Amino acid sequence: GKHFVRCYPCERQQALFDAHIQAFSYFGGIFPILIYDNLTTAVQKVLVGKDRILQKEFIKFRAYYNFTPRFCTPGEGHEKGGVEGLVGYSRRNYMVPVPKAENLEDLNRMLLQECLAYGDHRISSKENSVNERYEQEKHHLLDLPDIEFSNTQTANGKSDKYSTVIIDKNRYSVPTEYAYLKIRAVLKVDRVGLYYSNKKIADHTRLYNVNKWSLDPTHYLELIGQRPRAFASARPIKQWRKTWPSSYEQLFVRFCASKGETKGIKDFIQVLLLHKKYNAQDIQTAIEKALKANVSCSNAVFQILMNSLEKPTSFSRLPNWEILPPPDVSVYNQIGGAI
Repeated sequence: GKHFVRCYPCERQQALFDAHIQAFSYFGGIFPILIYDNLTTAVQKVLVGKDRILQKEFIKFRAYYNFTPRFCTPGEGHEKGGVEGLVGYSRRNYMVPVPKAENLEDLNRMLLQECLAYGDHRISSKENSVNERYEQEKHHLLDLPDIEFSNTQTANGKSDKYSTVIIDKNRYSVPTEYAYLKIRAVLKVDRVGLYYSNKKIADHTRLYNVNKWSLDPTHYLELIGQRPRAFASARPIKQWRKTWPSSYEQLFVRFCASKGETKGIKDFIQVLLLHKKYNAQDIQTAIEKALKANVSCSNAVFQILMNSLEKPTSFSRLPNWEILPPPDVSVYNQIGGAI
């Protein structure tokens, strides 16, 4: 039947809840009964028979969406054979050959398109398509709540001398002016927002390994601008240079050649600081135009960027306003003769 498939980088409780939320939205309602294995993100302890002690957060989630969970007997996977069959079908049809995706979000977008396309499939011995049969049964679903379940967690930390804060065994950067301060983190399944005194100061893609660093290079640019000799060895810059467009490197070399290394680095940092306010693609386009124009200063790059973002102004004629006739410039031929 109609199904929904989605990938996550982990098997944590937040991922479980997010998968439910995304699935409920996809189906347009909530299934009254959901069948599970005895996964630890939902079950704290397996008792005799069908009795279970559920995880506290899972109880809240279940109550919010008002569905009834049923858990299989340990080791008896056939009790949810339809699910096992769907896993096999999805693996064979959606993951073979291994799909090529830029990131997890791109992969999930591809999987969603596969799920939507399957709705037009007609199962053998059935008269109607999957979507048509689903519409006949959709009235059994429970209504979605007006407000989505808040699937967030919070944590507190303190930024260190590296201007990073350790959250869930990984490091996330904050602007250097917030070093050595207490930071509050709001964790979603895919993002980490960092706050100081209710002000959001950073946003990162969430990491799920251990002792990994997520460094936003724009957080360190002002400090590096005060110490330009550290530009080449600074960890955030070294990571950024591996992925930034070749036009950035060309502009950097031109700045250093025309101004000297120290002044060239400082002026190039002013170009990089544009990433704090403007779109990366717009900045890249401005840099490419600057290279073609043989530009070697940050002010010129900024002006090119502003010109490209400036929307043309159109003027419309005012109603009931007398319009002067077009000028007759032919009379100027009388001055010195026509050319």
